[in-house]
Amino acid sequence: MVQPNPENRPSQSSINPEQYARLKAEIAAPYRNIRKFIYIAGGASGFIGAFIFFFQVLAGRNLDTALPNFALQLGVIGIAVFLWRWDRGKGKGERGK
Repeated sequence: MVQPNPENRPSQSSINPEQYARLKAEIAAPYRNIRKFIYIAGGASGFIGAFIFFFQVLAGRNLDTALPNFALQLGVIGIAVFLWRWDRGKGKGERGK
């Protein structure tokens, strides 16, 4: 088994408090910023699709395909919003500990 070498370990004073707080937050919720980006990208994709299919439905073109696709895009937006709020709610609970 490898034994840790105390000479290689940085002391608490070598890490500034801001870095330490950021590292502690990352340990509590790993990859939160990446998940937020994915939620935003998914929501934006759903919004763009819903925008396009909404105007196709208004124009009356291909209603047999445009209407289900519009509903699907609204579902994507709903899932992205739900996941964003759920992830944010978990973060609030962890910060309170």
